[in-house]
Amino acid sequence: MDSSTPDPGGANPLAYGGRQERAVLAVLVESQGRVIGRRELARRAGLAELNDRRCDSILVQLRRVLGPASIITVRRRGWMLAQSAMADHLFAESGERAS
Repeated sequence: MDSSTPDPGGANPLAYGGRQERAVLAVLVESQGRVIGRRELARRAGLAELNDRRCDSILVQLRRVLGPASIITVRRRGWMLAQSAMADHLFAESGERAS
């Protein structure tokens, strides 16, 4: 598998992708349990100067790696990281398996 191909079985999703993907995921992790809108997500991830839809495309890429249910869309408000995605990430880092 080359470096541009996502590794969905990888232990650390933060190791996947470029700086922008890692920044967006880090903001979602920091905001665990809270809906975060596009403007705030872009600002906190350092993407404010880019097209408004750049966050959307990054979220699509992250869902491919983390799984489709990992990022919850809250219509007209924004997104939040699913509890299960956070648990899976923590267990993957510790070498255990989430149930």
